Amino acid sequence: MTPTDLGQDHATLEDTRVTRRYFGKFEKITGYLGKVAAVLETEGKFARHEIAVIGRYLVGLNLTFRALAHKYHFSGRFAHAGKLVFDRIESGFPVYQELLAMANDALQAQSHLAQLPSEEQLKDQMIRVIVGEQEIPTKLQYALSQRLYYQELARAGLFWARNDPTVEWLGTEGARRRFLLHWAVYDSQVNLPTIYLMELEDTGRTGLPKDEKRWPEVQAHLMAQSVDALKLLTIAKGFDEDFDDLHPKQLRRIHIGPMYSHAFTAQQGPLREVLEAANAPPGEDWAMVWTDETLTSQRADRVKSGWFGTVEREVFVLDPFAGAPADSGSSRVERALIMPARPFQALAEQAPPGFAQVRKFVVGNSGQVLSYK
Repeated sequence: MTPTDLGQDHATLEDTRVTRRYFGKFEKITGYLGKVAAVLETEGKFARHEIAVIGRYLVGLNLTFRALAHKYHFSGRFAHAGKLVFDRIESGFPVYQELLAMANDALQAQSHLAQLPSEEQLKDQMIRVIVGEQEIPTKLQYALSQRLYYQELARAGLFWARNDPTVEWLGTEGARRRFLLHWAVYDSQVNLPTIYLMELEDTGRTGLPKDEKRWPEVQAHLMAQSVDALKLLTIAKGFDEDFDDLHPKQLRRIHIGPMYSHAFTAQQGPLREVLEAANAPPGEDWAMVWTDETLTSQRADRVKSGWFGTVEREVFVLDPFAGAPADSGSSRVERALIMPARPFQALAEQAPPGFAQVRKFVVGNSGQVLSYK
């Protein structure tokens, strides 16, 4: 039972058991991500306020996968049930269009819930069919799965295709206000969830969250620039030049994925060979990549603006010796692999080139996370 090919990049899951196994795998993985983030906090890789923000997005990602699992719970068993399309080459995640469809469904969730029987009513009807008619109540089961899907969409906190910027107060630096801006997207080019964190200083007359002119402009600007292909340096410099009284001191981008799976994906390279050699049981044949890009301001210079004025412009650190290539547009890039024990053992045995400096997090069925550098 393999995914049906939809072309070079995308595949659809036709079989109910395969679909449930796919979502079961992601339920485990998203549960581990929060623990990996906690380890990184204890090591000082992230500040507590950054981890709190990242944690909320990870919870939202888990809720999004839970909603999609309900939506496609009966794929292949019921004629009208939809089928999940996922990116089998680039990311291993559902394609961007799945999240767009989910956002559209969310706008109509209350209407659907008003028309569907309650959970209790559906379960009562299923019992009657099983006992009275001695049949499997497939249609009622499907109706219940769709009700659960819309109930998830009606709740807050899911990870959407666009998660617009939010601003949080960090304190003051002299006369300057300090804020953390954070937002996230499900990148349409690579089909991956991506989280952005920007720490900035505000020298405007009105604090950014209360500024009715600047805040909408900042939100629109950042969402337009939230593209995986853009370097952090490009994003930060563009922001710095467009807002004279907002000074970005640090910009981080966390890529969740790709997810490699011997059972589901067809990515090329050493990880695919590692997973094949591991021959791990279902549910343990995967590896998840976590990438943290960071761009830090080294100093601020005064530069000429107009005929007589000057403005402050940030000078960002680009250090090829801090783990980032000179052309990466970052101060540093840190990559990690999250995987179960069997794939980790196969990776250690094969020792493919380029993986010695990649951080490894080995996860266990009991929920523990072990770190290896």
